[in-house]
Amino acid sequence: MNGPALLEHAAGLGTRRRREYGEPVEVFEAVAKRWSLVFGTKVTAAQVVIALLDLKLTRLSRDPNHLDSIVDVAGHAAVLREVAE
Repeated sequence: MNGPALLEHAAGLGTRRRREYGEPVEVFEAVAKRWSLVFGTKVTAAQVVIALLDLKLTRLSRDPNHLDSIVDVAGHAAVLREVAE
């Protein structure tokens, strides 16, 4: 899969996730509230996305060809742009 096809695939997944789970800003703000309680410190939606990106990048360091993780990185990068605004 080339770069443009990968981004198109990630965009399609993002559209499906919005239908299934709701808007990313709302979802990641809800996760941030939960993590803030768990960790006893303020966590932002952007920090949640960055942590998930870090997880995917760590997985990719073991297998840099794992397509699902690569697609997830692209999708999370797009979500980060939305939640960081």
